[in-house]
Amino acid sequence: MADKAPQTAGISPTNVQQYTAFVPYEPKPDEEYMNDAQIAHFQKILEDWRGELMAEVDRTVQHMQMENVNYSDPNDRASLETDMGLELRARDRERKLIRKITQALGRIKENEYGYCESCGVEIGLRRLEARPTATLCIDCKTLEEKREKQMAQD
Repeated sequence: MADKAPQTAGISPTNVQQYTAFVPYEPKPDEEYMNDAQIAHFQKILEDWRGELMAEVDRTVQHMQMENVNYSDPNDRASLETDMGLELRARDRERKLIRKITQALGRIKENEYGYCESCGVEIGLRRLEARPTATLCIDCKTLEEKREKQMAQD
């Protein structure tokens, strides 16, 4: 990764990485939930994260164009194709993440960001900092995961 890349939660460059280069928001006592300062905080996190992911996509495209080499050795060619396949899978996951980030930014514009899509309660600042694209509160997300687990067992 580039020298100026933010700290990330992923271990390898092929993991979809969580953008974490921000100072956690410290709400003031009796501060209203999702006020202008909080909205600005999360909007910056989302825009910076999307920018980092887009830069990674651009680097991948440039890398793939430069790696357009025709190896005569089948092992070298297979290794290159495997590497490219892993890279493309990682970029596909990041493409989906970019879509979620864009949707979260849309919810900010619609004044719906930070509230559970299922029950309407506050998602919470710390949960949103951990997962800025979250659309469900922890209770609804837990319930959803239990349902998914039950469906997988059937």
